[in-house]
Amino acid sequence: MQIYLVGGAVRDQLLDRPIKDTDYVVVGATVEDMLNAGFQQVGADFPVFLHPTTHDEYALARTERKQGVGYQGFSVHASPDVTLREDLQRRDLTVNAMAIEVTSLTDHTPISGEVIDYYGGLTDLADKVLRHVSSAFSEDPLRVLRTVRFFARYYDLGFAIADETMILMRQLVESGELNHLSSERIWQESSRATMQLSPHIYWQELFKIDALKDYIAPLHQAWHDGHIRETVQTALYFAGQMQLNLSQRWALLLASLNGDLFNQSHNDAQVNESNCDYSKLIKNISQIGNTAKVPKAQTQFASLFVQQAKKLSTIDTLNAADKIDLIQASGAHKAPEKISQLLVCNQVFQLAVQHRQMMLALNSFHAIGMDDIEPNLRGPAIGEALRQSRIKHLEENDIH
Repeated sequence: MQIYLVGGAVRDQLLDRPIKDTDYVVVGATVEDMLNAGFQQVGADFPVFLHPTTHDEYALARTERKQGVGYQGFSVHASPDVTLREDLQRRDLTVNAMAIEVTSLTDHTPISGEVIDYYGGLTDLADKVLRHVSSAFSEDPLRVLRTVRFFARYYDLGFAIADETMILMRQLVESGELNHLSSERIWQESSRATMQLSPHIYWQELFKIDALKDYIAPLHQAWHDGHIRETVQTALYFAGQMQLNLSQRWALLLASLNGDLFNQSHNDAQVNESNCDYSKLIKNISQIGNTAKVPKAQTQFASLFVQQAKKLSTIDTLNAADKIDLIQASGAHKAPEKISQLLVCNQVFQLAVQHRQMMLALNSFHAIGMDDIEPNLRGPAIGEALRQSRIKHLEENDIH
């Protein structure tokens, strides 16, 4: 019997990142061996066991063969004759297909510390590439979401998805395989990705490969407007940097559905809700929540935010009646932290709006150079001509 530390624990140890899950593969053992050692079996479809004291997961080495649709359409073969190489080959990414042998079921001391790497994980880790292990990647649609989640998780380290892996992901989306994923599994991956440091990357990549059109069709449709898409992605980036909670991040994402929010200045003192059908908007958010199995807390907060966003952005101009009504509508009289969370959420959204405005200005600044002004100008006239041309360029291209 050989025991190996595998997967994310090895990857994150090599990246010097916090290890969240510690998983082991056991080669050369049977179910009876594990039960006799005091382990508790928890896997219904394949033998997975919990350590009696640490509760770490131990799985018997196994192979899988595609027999149906979706991520559950596999037959699993687990027996003492399955090798570590065969077990690692079924994994999604090379950086997740490495192992370190440990002493025993109860002693996790590495035997040598040597990383067992059959599929180039060490090279891809050094090159900061997320690459599929084998063509079997295409058999499991959940791997599309997992790969993009890892991309969001390690984006700050400079990781990228290999071109050939991106091709397989697009093919999986086009095949309709993602439609066979359960809403619960999709939300599990999406919520974890949304809580990463760079949550915008997850949603940005899913949009690029058309993976949102069936999962969250209203968001897919809204993001065809580049102004909305880039503003919300920026808001999600700031949300990750500022460590906002899941409800706040989900609300910022679904703010995409209220196009009216992107047409009003933060400094506009008029709270005019006549251009938005809020009953339809709230219905869409509720439908997304039901379809995607989003927890009620996130759906309710998102509905509240998009409905009250304009009032929140003009809080200093509201009269006493408006403020009391806002307290009542937000439930802040029962949960005072709710108004704070809404205000922070709004500040992040407005920061994203302002950031996009200034990025447009920066683009206009760089778009105009010496070739765009009269060649015979001299001295201060050059600077003024550049300035006026850049102003004109921004006025012609400013979406705000």
